Amino acid sequence: MSTNEEEKKVTPDGSYLIRLAAAKMPFGKYAGRLLIDLPETYVVWFKQKGFPEGELGRMLSEVYEIKVNGLEYLFRPLRGR
Repeated sequence: MSTNEEEKKVTPDGSYLIRLAAAKMPFGKYAGRLLIDLPETYVVWFKQKGFPEGELGRMLSEVYEIKVNGLEYLFRPLRGR
């Protein structure tokens, strides 16, 4: 694999992060709350039980990784867009 191909794989998609910052939980106890504002314990519970299929599951998986690695600060500049 060339260096350019490797860079493409690890380059974050800014538009995806903006969409993730604006995504809301569509159901359950926290319906209507931003995914990035879900309690960490709730996201960990989803991780243990299995994330839903599709885009919501992928986004919850990303939120899980962000929360357990202490990276929530990445979303501060994206709030209110």
